[in-house]
Amino acid sequence: MEDKPKSKINLNRVDMPRQDPLVRAHNYNEVALGYSDDMARQESTRCIQCPKRPCVAGCPVNVDIPEFIKAVRDNNMPEAVKILKSKNALPAICGRVCPQETQCEQVCSLGKKGAPIAIGRLERYVADWDLGHKESASPTQVPPPTGKKVAIIGSGPAGLTCAADLAKLGHKVTMFEALHTAGGVLMYGIPEFRLPKKVVQAEVDYVKSLGVDVQLDSVMGKLATVDELLTTGYDAVFLGTGAGLPMFMDIPGENLNGVYSANEYLTRVNLMKAYLFPEYDTPIKIGKRVAVIGGGNVAMDSARCALRLGADKVYIVYRRSRAEMPARHEEAENAEEEGIIFKLLTNPKQIIGDDKGWVKGMECYEMELGEPDSSGRRRPVTKQGSEFIMDVDVVVVALGTTPNPLIPATTKGLEITKRGTVVADEQSGKTVKDRVWAGGDVVTGAATVISAMGAGKRAAASIHAFLTGQ
Repeated sequence: MEDKPKSKINLNRVDMPRQDPLVRAHNYNEVALGYSDDMARQESTRCIQCPKRPCVAGCPVNVDIPEFIKAVRDNNMPEAVKILKSKNALPAICGRVCPQETQCEQVCSLGKKGAPIAIGRLERYVADWDLGHKESASPTQVPPPTGKKVAIIGSGPAGLTCAADLAKLGHKVTMFEALHTAGGVLMYGIPEFRLPKKVVQAEVDYVKSLGVDVQLDSVMGKLATVDELLTTGYDAVFLGTGAGLPMFMDIPGENLNGVYSANEYLTRVNLMKAYLFPEYDTPIKIGKRVAVIGGGNVAMDSARCALRLGADKVYIVYRRSRAEMPARHEEAENAEEEGIIFKLLTNPKQIIGDDKGWVKGMECYEMELGEPDSSGRRRPVTKQGSEFIMDVDVVVVALGTTPNPLIPATTKGLEITKRGTVVADEQSGKTVKDRVWAGGDVVTGAATVISAMGAGKRAAASIHAFLTGQ
């Protein structure tokens, strides 16, 4: 029987409880606390099950969103899990860090009149239910082995998704990870309070349960080249190595002690647990006054980590206004609630050191917005004579990343852009090199977790077609 929308539509979404800002600013526990059963059921009843299903088209991995929400509404949680994981191998991660507000929720039919369905929050609810009810989970059915072998380089969201999809199709998959823990940027880049590491590892364990072999501490390009993989039994290779090479401003003082790239800063805090020093032997400079340069999610993560490490004052230094800030609204709001100070329309001129080579200040310009540039955002223009000094002792540069050049430098026949990204077909992930695919940040430059997952999914379909002669 076809579902009919209720006569009265609820245009107000159910809020998700969060830790109090004054409490959470001093701990690494997850900020968003998740829906209760009642909250999830209440939110799921708002979905009108519209026939056009624009939310599905708005999802980079094409999750059957109305169907899994209907299963939540009907309290059929095993079915909700089955529907969700048929398209998304990492739902507990996506439910926490995916920018649903610019994707599936943005095109939700309810959004035209009120608040769209909280798709991301419901996704997290279903995934967390699954993690807590493993005894009721039915094992994923994997077809007989095809005899084909695929190497995945990198265990971030693109690699994990590609590996899971290929394993479900019966191919033998080996994943090579350079670091000592699988998960890529999910482990080293996103803080515990936003994405708990036990959640990431539970999702990695799910991928392993499909038969994927994960090889850690394996720096490909050093341990073995792509060509060596292709000549030692692998039928195809997928490059999902991400974008881990930090960008700097090239201003005086960037080599001073106390200046970090966001990559190093977050890796020390998240993967190497510097916040638990000396229990974990990872030192990090705990500044009293920390400036984070940038306005994206990585800048927010860095600033909020600095606060939790014990800084008295933490500044976000961003050269445009709040309206142009690329960070998710929710993350900027969380940062501001916790006491992060936003120094907008501000751009560093130089970092100033003391006589021992440590940061003691940062000279900045005031900026004003001019005409829009190629990104569509208004170009920041320096106000002449507006220089001033910020009293800071740690500076974190969060201005974006580019791919590590190791794989391109050791792989003949790959086409590389001026930005260092690998050229690959947008729909299939196929590179110009025979039997090699690529996807995620190594192709696009730094982007979102879900876009990397979408690229991994498309590449898996293309690799499967190639392996089976379709």
